[in-house]
Amino acid sequence: MSSIMSRLGCKPLFFDGAMGTVLQEKGLAAGEAPELWNLSHPQDILDVHTAYLEAGADIISTNTFGANPFKCRENGIEMEKIVAAGVSLARQAVQQAGYGTVALDIGPSGKLLFPMGDLQLEDAVKAFGQMTRAGVAVGADCVLIETMNDIYEVKAAVLGVKENTSLPLFVTMTFDEDGKLLTGGDIKAMAAILEGLGVDAIGMNCGLGPGQMLGLIRELRACTSLPLVVNPNAGLPKERDGCTYYDVGPEEFAAYMKEILQAGAWVVGGCCGTTPEHLRQTVKLCKNLRCQPLPEVHRTVVTSGSKAVEFGDKPIIIGERINPTGKSRFKQALRDNDLPFILSEGITQQDAGAHILDVNVGLPEINERSVMCDVVTELQSISSLPLQIDTSDPETIAAAMRIYNGKPLVNSVTAKRSSMEAIFPLVRKYGGVVIGLTITEEGIPETAQGRVDAAKLIIDTAAEYGIGRHDIIIDPLTMAVSAGQDAALVTLDAISRIRSELGVYTSLGVSNVSFGLPQRENVTSAFFLMALQTGLNAAIMNPISEPMMRAYRSFCALSGYDENCMAYIEAYSQTEAAASPIAVSEISLREAIEKGLKDKAARAAEELAKTMTGLDMIDHEIVPALDNVGRRFEAKALFLPQLLMSADAAKATFEVIKTHMDGQASEQSKLTIVIATVKGDVHDIGKNIVKVLLENYGFHVIDLGKDVPPKTVVKAAKREKAGLVGLSALMTTTVASMRETIELLHREAPEVKIMVGGAVLTQEYADMIGADFYGQDAMASVRYAMQLAESL
Repeated sequence: MSSIMSRLGCKPLFFDGAMGTVLQEKGLAAGEAPELWNLSHPQDILDVHTAYLEAGADIISTNTFGANPFKCRENGIEMEKIVAAGVSLARQAVQQAGYGTVALDIGPSGKLLFPMGDLQLEDAVKAFGQMTRAGVAVGADCVLIETMNDIYEVKAAVLGVKENTSLPLFVTMTFDEDGKLLTGGDIKAMAAILEGLGVDAIGMNCGLGPGQMLGLIRELRACTSLPLVVNPNAGLPKERDGCTYYDVGPEEFAAYMKEILQAGAWVVGGCCGTTPEHLRQTVKLCKNLRCQPLPEVHRTVVTSGSKAVEFGDKPIIIGERINPTGKSRFKQALRDNDLPFILSEGITQQDAGAHILDVNVGLPEINERSVMCDVVTELQSISSLPLQIDTSDPETIAAAMRIYNGKPLVNSVTAKRSSMEAIFPLVRKYGGVVIGLTITEEGIPETAQGRVDAAKLIIDTAAEYGIGRHDIIIDPLTMAVSAGQDAALVTLDAISRIRSELGVYTSLGVSNVSFGLPQRENVTSAFFLMALQTGLNAAIMNPISEPMMRAYRSFCALSGYDENCMAYIEAYSQTEAAASPIAVSEISLREAIEKGLKDKAARAAEELAKTMTGLDMIDHEIVPALDNVGRRFEAKALFLPQLLMSADAAKATFEVIKTHMDGQASEQSKLTIVIATVKGDVHDIGKNIVKVLLENYGFHVIDLGKDVPPKTVVKAAKREKAGLVGLSALMTTTVASMRETIELLHREAPEVKIMVGGAVLTQEYADMIGADFYGQDAMASVRYAMQLAESL
């Protein structure tokens, strides 16, 4: 029972396998929560732990995956009691065996966090913290956060754990075969965020079999220096004679796990469908393998919840327009809390080619901390771009970093001791890339050497806080050439020396160079080109400025960063007017919906209502917009947050239409749909997403909620004269309830069509349990409903 961290890398370590599917063999009923067996069937739980230890497990996971406060409250049980019993049983098994490590198992809450859902970040952090305290109090050795498919929720879980214990923390997430999470995040983003949050090992589990995971593990290994944990399913679920089984047997599973270890994993085990025999064969084949050394991966990456931007050779554009400096209209928007205007500035810059959006809301007369958090939250709900949190106030930085979904860029820290002492602990806790301004206690050094020295002090001090130089970007400061003849040359010299001598990336606010001069863009764009040629990696600039973007695109084409000059050609092969970005204030209703701008969509609908009927608006604006968003979602050109924000914008439009149509909007609903998460399953994320989209396509949706018994589904379908029933399940242990519901529908309401969805389902499995349609994602379910409605 030595510390698990001291054993990592010495030899392969082995997690246990599935709990729920093994308990089903012992009599766990369809829809019954496995965690309840900690109290009702303790010997069975103890036997499962013992079997995995005897098979060679080094780490056993407590039977607490779904024992979060939300689920326990809904089941009318005390969370602390369930968790304590689960950890105690695992501890008892380890003590009887004389070896082994107990991992407190924490799964997802089953809810979407705000703004996509209604669960507030701090409520999620509190819930995961409560679960952590309950497990640590009775003897957990480490914590495993697993089966997470939302980066924002995993951040809440990590904060909840780390703020309540210093035990080792492992995190595994659930990806699809393309390496994407439900909310759109990818492997590169996940690795950067979890490294930044300071977890001890990362990896993936569930959703896929070992064969499908192998390529993803190789990708993950190239992204991180952290140890990797890999716990696949035993293949994909199938059905035979009314029973669910998984199609990868113990010996085949072990062979795949050997390849996964050789690809760089240090800890392996199993998830759904795996058994003690799967683990036994894996240990037998793999126990004498040598762990691959951890690679030296030092990437400078910032991310949103769904998009990673990596600093390197190709320069990065940081859009500067969400900033009140010199902008009277923007200042007034801040005073009026005019979020739609502020958000439109972000979308305009995104469309113009920005890679990161700077967010600065500092005005003396407003509550900067509150406004910053509001803008960050709302902007992240409509844009996939990472953000730069730009403020001199440490409290505002702390609040914004805490609620930020991803790994942000932070602007900034200086070489002053007070600044570093305030900012570096925040970067260490929340994870981020911080811009270091070369300002010392004496001010801005006049020479390039002085700025290099200031940069070195920032880098060396950051290291004392455990922050690597790859998470530092140096801004050697742009001074006005009108006030100093050699100002630009000093900055350019500093850029070159910081890159070559200190090995960190650089950033500049380039527009300062032309302050006080006429026709400023002439000087600014020329200086920008000179800085890029010198090695500048990122510029805080106005991407709406055509001279600046001409300089940028030309530089990228000439420097080989624009393959076949395609970006340049795309921008300038049309007329000048077409190449210019469209101002968000002029966008159409369709564009507002596609961009997820609720207020803009509502205002555009009000204008159109003067000349267009509501039904025409639906047919010619709303539905085409949603269809385009749906196609982009299916093509993975945008992801769940943007999909839901577009749905919200469409909903705002429908509300306007209803006031002008005297109820005619209901004529669009040709099909009544009953949806439910099946008995025993309280995870309703997927169901809620489908509901929102169906309603925005005009369908009448009856949502029965979660943990719904089969008879309740059938009764509702008959009462509402539903033409379609949608069933959702996230947990392997509840797919039997889905099958039972389908069988009852076939007997008592045979005319009703049935569609199913959920992370544990496949097309083959859906066919086997008698579903009419398998929705691989939310939009696929919508398209099936549309086809069905057209046939009525």
